[in-house]
Parts: sequence; structure tokens; C-alpha cells
Amino acid sequence: MRDKGRGMSVRAFEGIVENGRIRLEADVDLPEHTRVHVILPNTEPPAQPHIYSPRLARQELSADFAKEVAEDSPDASV
Repeated sequence: MRDKGRGMSVRAFEGIVENGRIRLEADVDLPEHTRVHVILPNTEPPAQPHIYSPRLARQELSADFAKEVAEDSPDASV
């Protein structure tokens, strides 16, 4: 809710998430389509997964993993 020239007024309610929906713990009657902001206290963002590049344990075996690029001719049948 914005008051003309006075900024935003704020009211706080506590609730919990059940089946993906927020249920307020107090008996709160908000008008339909009321814009709300959800603030999560004492939480950290989920860790971002990191996929490491594979490393060869024995460098002398690297020749076994050499790549060869082969191009098909345009008239090759499938």
C-alpha cells in the first residue's frame, strides 16, 4: 500500500508454507489480489552446484584420449 507522498506502509504477519502455499498463522483478512512481499528470516540461499571438469589421473595416458574429427561427405547415404 502506498500513501501519497509518505512512502510505503508495512504490516508484518507470520506464516508457514504448506503444500507450496503460504498459510498465515494469524486470522488475517486481506483483500483479493493484495500485493505482498515475502521475507525469509535466518535463511541462506541454496548452494549452487559446481560441476568440475574431469582430470586424468595419469598424464602419460592422455594419448589414449586423443580426438579425431571425421566429416561425412554431402552425398553419404544414411
